Amino acid sequence: MKRITALMLSLLFSVFIITESSRACTNFLITKGASKDGSTMISYSADSHVLYGELYYWPAMKYSAGAMLDVYEWDTGKYLGKIEQAAATYSVVGNMNQHQLAIGETTYGGRDELHNPDGMIDYGSLIYITLQRAKNAREAIHTMITLTEKYGYCSSGESFSISDPNEVWIMELIGKGPGKNGLAFVALRIPDGYISGHANQARIQTFPLANGKTSITSKEADKICNPEVEVIYSHDVIDVARGFGWFSGADAEFSFSDVYAPIEFGGARFCDARVWSGFNKVNSTMGEYLEYAMGHDLSNRMPLWIKPDKKLSLEDVIGLMRDYYQNTPMDMTTDIGAGPYLSTVRWRPMSFTVDGETYVNERAISTQQTGFSFVAQSRSWLPDPVGGILWFGVDDTYYTVYAPMYCGMTRVPHSFAVGNGDIMTYSENSGFWVFNEVTNFVYTRTSVMIGDLQAKQKELEQKFLAETAEIDRQAAELFSKSPKKAIALVTDYSVTTGDNTVQEWRELYKFLFTKYMDGNIKTKSEPKEGYKYVTPEVKQPGYPEEWYRRVARDAGEKLRQPKGAGH
Repeated sequence: MKRITALMLSLLFSVFIITESSRACTNFLITKGASKDGSTMISYSADSHVLYGELYYWPAMKYSAGAMLDVYEWDTGKYLGKIEQAAATYSVVGNMNQHQLAIGETTYGGRDELHNPDGMIDYGSLIYITLQRAKNAREAIHTMITLTEKYGYCSSGESFSISDPNEVWIMELIGKGPGKNGLAFVALRIPDGYISGHANQARIQTFPLANGKTSITSKEADKICNPEVEVIYSHDVIDVARGFGWFSGADAEFSFSDVYAPIEFGGARFCDARVWSGFNKVNSTMGEYLEYAMGHDLSNRMPLWIKPDKKLSLEDVIGLMRDYYQNTPMDMTTDIGAGPYLSTVRWRPMSFTVDGETYVNERAISTQQTGFSFVAQSRSWLPDPVGGILWFGVDDTYYTVYAPMYCGMTRVPHSFAVGNGDIMTYSENSGFWVFNEVTNFVYTRTSVMIGDLQAKQKELEQKFLAETAEIDRQAAELFSKSPKKAIALVTDYSVTTGDNTVQEWRELYKFLFTKYMDGNIKTKSEPKEGYKYVTPEVKQPGYPEEWYRRVARDAGEKLRQPKGAGH
C-alpha cells in the first residue's frame, strides 16, 4: 500500500464523515439488454453500524380528501412535518412496489452549503413515499421532483438507482441551499445493454443539454413520459453552481460530479473503487482504471456505465455484491491485516497511524456493517405481482443468503418483520441477529469455516432459483383467472421461504459452533465395540505455515525451543 501524503490525508476527512457516521452503500444497475433473461436489476447494500436489517412493508391504501401524511427522517426518526397524502397508494415491500418499480441509493454528501434544514423530505422518505405513488421509473423521477419542489429536501447529496421492468435510471441530486425548495439534479437513462454503479461518490459528469427531444429540463418534466427522453435535469442545476461561484465555464462543459462533489482520494479509494471492482469482474478492460480506483490518478475517471463482456445472470449480480476486492491489488485477504485465517473484513476506524504516518483500511462492498441488501429483479413478461422479486438478505453480503420476496406479497416473514428485535434488542428468531451470529463466528476463522457456510449458502440459493421458476409458472397461470389467488400464492411462498431461511441459518450456527469451537475441527466417529461413549475425531490444525513464519520472525528468541529439548 502506498503511504498517504499529507495532502491526501486532508482530503479524506469529508469522506470519513460519510463513511463512518452515515450509510456507506453500494448499488449496481443492470439494464434488460445486459441481463441473460431480459430482466432489469438493481442491487443495494444499506450499510451502517447502527442500521437494523429488516424488511419494510406498506399495504396499498385509499385515502379521503384532505388526508395528511406524517414524515419522519429515515435515519433518525426525527419528525419533519405533514404533507398531503395521495388519494391512493401502492403496496411496497422493502424497496420495491407492486408494479416492479425499485429504488436504491448511496449518499455522497457533496457541498454543505446546499443543505436545506427547513426541507420536509429526507432521502429515505423520498424513496418510500415515491414507491407508494409511482408506477414506473419515469413517474418516480417526476414524483421526486414535485415532492421536493413543494415541500423541500433536507438531506445531503444522493445518488439514486431507479428501475422498472423496462428501464433503469441513475439520478444524482442535492439541495439548493437554506430556505430553497427543489433539487439540483441530473437523471440519465442507462443505455440498454450497459450496466452502471455508484457507491457514495457522485458519478454523473457532463450530460446532454435540453434539446426538446432526448434531453429536457425540470420545467418540462411532464414530457418525461415520452420514451425518447433519456435525460432530465433541473432547469437551474448550472445556475445554482454559478451563483455560489463554483462554475464559470460554458454550459456544455458543466460536470455535475466535479462541481457538486469533487473527486478526492477518499472518493476514489473508499467509494468508486467498489464500483470499479464490480465492473472489473465483468469487463476485461477495467484494468486501465486501477490507478484511479486506488486514488493514485484522479484524472483518469472511469465511465459512468460499461458494457459487460457477457450478459449477466442473477447469480452474477449477487456475485458483484459479494466482493472484497478478490484478485485485485486491494484484496483484503492478502496482507497481514487479514490475520492467519484470511479475514475479509477490517474493524473500524478506517484509518490508523503508525510512527506518525497514516494508513487506511479498504472499504469493500462486502462489509460487516451491512443492515440489509437486495437485488431487485423486474421482469416485463410476467404480471407485476409475479414479475418483481426482491432477493433480500441481511448482514454482510459475502456471508448472507438472498431469499426471494415477490413484490406482490401482502405480508412479510416474521423473521424479517419490523419490530422483531432492534439494533439493541436481541431476538432469537430475527434474521438480522441469526445471520450476525453465524457471520461473526465465521469471522474468527474465515478460511477454515467459509467452505461450510458457502455450501449451505449455495444449496439454499440454488433451491430458490428452481422453486421460483415453478412459482412463476403457477402464479402467472393463476393470475389470468384469479389475481387474488396468485397474490396469495406468491405471498405464502415468500413468507415461508424467508422464515425457513432464517431457521436453516440457525441450524447452521449450531453445526458450526459444535464443529469448530475452541480452535478444533470435530467430526462424528462411528461407535467402537465395547466402548460406552462415542468420542468424535478431533483435528487441531493450528495456524497456516506462513503465519507461523511471521510469528517466528516477530517473536525471535523468546519462543525458540532449544535443540534437543524435546516436547
